[in-house]
Amino acid sequence: MKHMNKEPLLFLCHRIPFPPNKGDKIRSFHILKELSHRYDIHLGTLVDDPNDWQYADVLKQYSCDQLVRPLRPLWGKLKGLLGMLLGKPISLTYFHDSQLQRWVDHKIKAEGIQKVFLYSSAMCRYVEKQPGLHRVADFVDVDSDKWRQYAEKATNPLMKAVYTYEANTLACYEQKITRDFDAVSFVSSEEAAFFAKPLAAELAAKVFAFPNGVDTAFFTPAAAGQSPFTQPYLVFTGAMDYWANVDAVVWFVKHVWPGIRKQHADLQFAIVGGNPTEKVWQLAEVDGVVVTGRVEDIRAYIAHATFAVAPLRIARGIQNKVLEAMAMGKSVVMTQMAAEGINLPPSQLPMVHDEADDFMRCCLQLIANPHTGSQIGQENLHWIGAHYQWQAVMDKLVGKLNHD
Repeated sequence: MKHMNKEPLLFLCHRIPFPPNKGDKIRSFHILKELSHRYDIHLGTLVDDPNDWQYADVLKQYSCDQLVRPLRPLWGKLKGLLGMLLGKPISLTYFHDSQLQRWVDHKIKAEGIQKVFLYSSAMCRYVEKQPGLHRVADFVDVDSDKWRQYAEKATNPLMKAVYTYEANTLACYEQKITRDFDAVSFVSSEEAAFFAKPLAAELAAKVFAFPNGVDTAFFTPAAAGQSPFTQPYLVFTGAMDYWANVDAVVWFVKHVWPGIRKQHADLQFAIVGGNPTEKVWQLAEVDGVVVTGRVEDIRAYIAHATFAVAPLRIARGIQNKVLEAMAMGKSVVMTQMAAEGINLPPSQLPMVHDEADDFMRCCLQLIANPHTGSQIGQENLHWIGAHYQWQAVMDKLVGKLNHD
């Protein structure tokens, strides 16, 4: 429904921003929700998971108009290969849909749209030939560097070459968008500074950061419900088909868990999240490790855990899993990668460790001192309420859209 006193805004997102149950969708949904209070949203987005079609109508309450198109992975990969032949980033052609492009072109003219918000660099192609628009792109993370990290860890020579190609071509494209668009954003000041460092001053001035917030009305200890387990457990949450999460739990189970389990035979480690890979399912064969797959409500799994772990070794930007556990009043043992970009309270800072032995010792200390863990969890709870509310963190983005 259109509102006479609201300005139109074209909002393009590479994956349907609902349900807010994993990293990119959490951020994109809450941005959409907050911007819908200020603008008439024309939403264009893609669906890569057939299960997500059921949510298309939910988004109508946040937009006055929308087009939701299917993203066919096989066809997308073929387009990506074609893009390689043309020297373009694979992700750019993978997420391009000709019908969505026609809809975008029509809406800009028919609705007199002057402002565009793009979630992900992959969506910038849809408006890169529209220089008269005020265009703000949320890169979220430095994706080109993420592909560089993948290339460094890849053992398959072909995949290493593909990842290196994507890292290089996407880095060039990210800089092109920064030159041509009005502003680009990142999820943390560290990420923004990393991206801006090689840029000329006039381009670096276009780069800004606004962090993820937390829906504290949803992630609250009051929503704990019943414990999913009868035994005490540690918890890791996340999309379990995402490489960084897979790497994290494999590393933890291999290098940290045996030392913990040796001293606490009744303790379990719960890996909670949808679409576990075969490598993740195999971890369930290790004593004490439980792989749940997709669960209806993740909050109970977080709330009743002894504490959460976030042993990420490959990561970009802010980890929602850390913020959500903190909002549920939990202490979190994490790596520096998982802590990156998060302003942590003082008592949580000693819980950050990269070496397996240090990580294990920290876990054992928390298990042995539940009162300390509870105190840290309470400080985390209050800290999130004071520093990570979505409405507050969005002010900077709204300012950029309003030419401030």
